[in-house]
Amino acid sequence: MGMNEPVAFMGSSAERKRTMGYAKWYPFNHLNEKRNIAAPPAVPRKIQNGQPAQSSCYPRTMKFGVLVFPGSNCDHDTYNVIAEIAHQPVTFLWHDSDDLQGVDAVLVPGGFAYGDYLRTGAIARFSPVMQAVQRFAAGGGLVLGICNGFQILTEAGLLPGALMRNAGLKYICKHVHLRVETTDSPFTRQLTKGEVLKIPIGHMEGNYFCTPEELHRLESQDRIAFRYSTPKGEITPEANPNGSLANIAGILNPGRNVLGMMPHPDRSSEQLLGSADGWKIFASMVEALATR
Repeated sequence: MGMNEPVAFMGSSAERKRTMGYAKWYPFNHLNEKRNIAAPPAVPRKIQNGQPAQSSCYPRTMKFGVLVFPGSNCDHDTYNVIAEIAHQPVTFLWHDSDDLQGVDAVLVPGGFAYGDYLRTGAIARFSPVMQAVQRFAAGGGLVLGICNGFQILTEAGLLPGALMRNAGLKYICKHVHLRVETTDSPFTRQLTKGEVLKIPIGHMEGNYFCTPEELHRLESQDRIAFRYSTPKGEITPEANPNGSLANIAGILNPGRNVLGMMPHPDRSSEQLLGSADGWKIFASMVEALATR
């Protein structure tokens, strides 16, 4: 299949997976010309016990957008959760375009945007798509930043604080446990406060830091979404993989429509991957959007 040849998703999931070639994943070719890629068919499904059921119950479907930067490497993982597990329309959004294509939610995936040059997320924040995301978030749109996406959101000013080098100055890739700190958000509404999730991390700069004043605001406004914990939900220094202040693993903005988190729910949305706990976060977003 040539680089300039349009391709469309058609038929079942299996048929879509058999469609080979670079073009099926990216909406723009090497000349930055938009490809003719249709969104996967929407199959609304009820969320039961953190897993999608077969029956349809939602009054409407919703469209998700996954950002793609030079250096993104978890965009496919994130896309797959929405297309193949949530069965909702999803499209890739190229970094050099400010057109969000009418999406209802933006997903900023993990990876190494722009090679992490200067500082993680420092260049990505100036991309045209992030200018559009800032306007989208200001209007109440849902934005989820995962790992490098969290770093980009802090650099863009959509979330407070910064992500520094891990305390041990080593890249860490393993499953960790997170304690749910709040259910008052579109991202955690299907969770239970105090619930412990098993979700993997994979980062070098995941050490969250903010000023004492900002930490007080996060705590007093119930904006800490997740903390690193033991499997029993205890918040201890030993459970903290990267030195993050107050064991913080994820935070919300004041409007509660933007969530940034270092662990990867996209890599833990199917039991095949060792845990399906991450699906509950996406399921919460689907429910929140469907009932808006």
